Amino acid sequence: MKTNVHYFSQNEAVAKAIGIDKLGQRGQQANEFAELGLPILPGFVIDTDIASHLEKENLLEAIKPVIKKIEGIVGKSYGDEKNPLVFKIVISPNLAVSNYPTLHNFGLTRGTIPGFNAFVGENFGNHELMFMIRGMLNIEEKIAELENRQADLKKIRDKLAKISAALESNKVGRNADAIAAEYGEFLPKGFFDDAWTQLETALKRISRMLDVDDQDAEDTAILVQPMVYGNYGKDSSSGAFYTRNVVTGEKKLQGEFFVERFNEIGGKGDDINKIAPNYLKDLEKISCKIEDYLKEIRLIRFTVENKKLWLIEQRQVVAKSTQADLKLLLDLNSRKVVDDVFVIKSINPGRLNEILHPIVDLASVKKLKGVSGGIAGAPGAAIGRVYFSTESLLEAYRIAQQKGQDKHLILCMISTFAEDVKAIEVASGVLSCEGGYSAHASVVARQYGKISLVLPELRIRGRKATLGDVSIAEGDYLTINVPYYGKPTVWYGKASLIEPDPKESGLIEFVAMAKTKLRKFHVRANADSPRDAALALSFGAEGIGLCRTEHMFFNEKRINIFREMIFADTKAERIKALAKLKPFQREDFYGLFKTMAGKEVTIRLLDAPLHEFLPHNDAELAIFLKHLSSTGKGKAITKAEVLARIEAIGEFNPMLGHRGCRVAVSYPEIYQMQVKALFEAVFQLQKEKVDVRPEIMIPIVMNASELKLILYGKKIEGQVYKGLIEIEEEVRSSLKAKPVPFKMGTMIELPAAALSAGEIARYSEFFSFGTNDLTQTTLGISRDDFNGFMPDYSLFDLIDGNPFAKLTEPVKELIAMAVRRGKLTRPGLIPGLCGEHGANPDNVRFCMDAGLEYVSCSPYSVPIATLAVAQAEIDRSTPKE
Repeated sequence: MKTNVHYFSQNEAVAKAIGIDKLGQRGQQANEFAELGLPILPGFVIDTDIASHLEKENLLEAIKPVIKKIEGIVGKSYGDEKNPLVFKIVISPNLAVSNYPTLHNFGLTRGTIPGFNAFVGENFGNHELMFMIRGMLNIEEKIAELENRQADLKKIRDKLAKISAALESNKVGRNADAIAAEYGEFLPKGFFDDAWTQLETALKRISRMLDVDDQDAEDTAILVQPMVYGNYGKDSSSGAFYTRNVVTGEKKLQGEFFVERFNEIGGKGDDINKIAPNYLKDLEKISCKIEDYLKEIRLIRFTVENKKLWLIEQRQVVAKSTQADLKLLLDLNSRKVVDDVFVIKSINPGRLNEILHPIVDLASVKKLKGVSGGIAGAPGAAIGRVYFSTESLLEAYRIAQQKGQDKHLILCMISTFAEDVKAIEVASGVLSCEGGYSAHASVVARQYGKISLVLPELRIRGRKATLGDVSIAEGDYLTINVPYYGKPTVWYGKASLIEPDPKESGLIEFVAMAKTKLRKFHVRANADSPRDAALALSFGAEGIGLCRTEHMFFNEKRINIFREMIFADTKAERIKALAKLKPFQREDFYGLFKTMAGKEVTIRLLDAPLHEFLPHNDAELAIFLKHLSSTGKGKAITKAEVLARIEAIGEFNPMLGHRGCRVAVSYPEIYQMQVKALFEAVFQLQKEKVDVRPEIMIPIVMNASELKLILYGKKIEGQVYKGLIEIEEEVRSSLKAKPVPFKMGTMIELPAAALSAGEIARYSEFFSFGTNDLTQTTLGISRDDFNGFMPDYSLFDLIDGNPFAKLTEPVKELIAMAVRRGKLTRPGLIPGLCGEHGANPDNVRFCMDAGLEYVSCSPYSVPIATLAVAQAEIDRSTPKE
């Protein structure tokens, strides 16, 4: 049996030839300390080959030589009556989760207890005796249960209940002999008379339990180590600490220590950094060694007994922030402990959401009532006063600005539309009742870095709402937490947030490292303003893959001019209104191109249906009527006529109605104005020697004829449709400018377009797959309504996850086919994907395999997508075994 007993200490680790699985998890953790030469308590492991078969072994003969070594290091003798060595026994399975108890204080007998108590006091000593008895009775309970000895089982459980009550009430008695007599009924005779008999008995009973509990028997070892106590004489202490701050990642110990106390129970500790300088220096060195060896943050328990520092155990840390892990990895990388590949592969892309958005300080919500659940639209946390319409929120924001009040607001609506973008932009977060991950509120919130939560159970009535049994009035504070993992929560009241700092967190450095692994495939951003573009650049974006120009028209200085254009009775009136909008558009494009100098910027021309721009309530209607009056048209049209026109323009199914290129076919002057403004900005920047790379994208194309008409124009039956290519030539000629390279392309967001990709590629220099609409039109489901029946589909495994987050196989097939057909026609075709599908690592890998050259997503998703691309590139370049 001696070959199955493995000794370890600060100076001697278990031989490498012994498989680590033979030591069990706890044995492995202890041996890791020994391998690093750290002050681990010496001990031994009875390995998995023999641990469950000790009953017939000469156990003492095998372990006594090892214990002799331990005595020499610790400075105590086992069974000594004056200063006894006491052991703990740890059952060490290889399973990460175990319900076996740790057993303490073996060596406390009638002869050794007085000497032990001389150091720790009689009350503490008797408590430790009770802990040992309880541990042994737990073993006997398990054996009786497995052997179906019901009578014994009842008696043992009665004794355990009595012990627990005595320990909780601190009434364990003051006579060790009486304790042993009362609770030792189910322990072998002589258990308290001799220390060696006690240890042998304990190990063999534990072995018996493992043998009858065959579930883990052959995969479990037994670890034995001395006990040391933080109250064992003067200059003793105990404590636990993390190797660095688990929230910020600061390289500073985080934890507590307790002077002349065995553990933290019943007392408040001191900051670990206030421990005596000699111990602090040792603990900092230990932390550095542990992190360098295990390459992760660890929790370490230690004890100082009579001026000697001992490490008790080290464990993995689950409750730690992404920032803490990232700071550790960057620290290891800076010291050449790990390479770039290790750092990049160690962080799951989705975890970066935590660094990009605020998180709730959980200590601040302990007294707040809350409700959990809902559909996560955009991750993060937000606190603010709640408002139930765009108008009321914007008015509250204006007043808060004027009076220097809190500007943190929450927009709460049944659902949002294009005209609500301006409210989402200034709000801290959005609560809605309808839709899901791909709903308008969620998509826009992700673009602007705001949080979004869909709560189907939320009921909104006017300026009040109910959630659960709580009524919410306009102006009430809510705290919303939408984690990337786990259930969202809404708390009623105002909590505290921990704000992100991308630079301080290490995110910017990490993204720059990840980008070194990118090859041709890259990540662009969806951005509609210079501010969003600058943010995207800071996060590593390599251009803009989608600028939604319709968002630009909802500014309060523009929206009523755009409505005036919609209400125009003639083409001349439309052109007059569009001329007022052109300077705004030129300014928009100038800012975007200048911010993204040297990188591609894809401008999607107007896509939204016209009805989305019309007034949706009385307040908006009144403002629009006032605007019409100022133009002179107000006298010729009444409120009733305006309402009738609004109703007439509305559509039953606007997503498949008069939108995108279809509006351009009917009203070419809209796209013509946008392209004029775009090239005026381009040529102005050319004068300023700014490198501009424009790409113009036509949305919702279903066949090549549409695209050909819009780009190249047509003459038919006296009608002239001027193409956008000709518009560029006119602008360039009027400004006497030199040509600037540009590309014309289209979105592929209809199955018909994917099937016709070969024909469309004759006129399109790039494809951008709009996967939200392509998913809707391929599967025939609405992204705003799907969540109403998605749970039923998930229950019966009818669909693999949310199709608006993870690309489905039919959509993938259409994309792959469209790329193949498009490149057969135009080998230089540049295909990409725009939308939040692009931030999903699974989708990113598909896009790379399908021959796409980029994905484009919201600025806050750029780091996530970049990391996913970097990891995929590393996997591609790593030889398969």
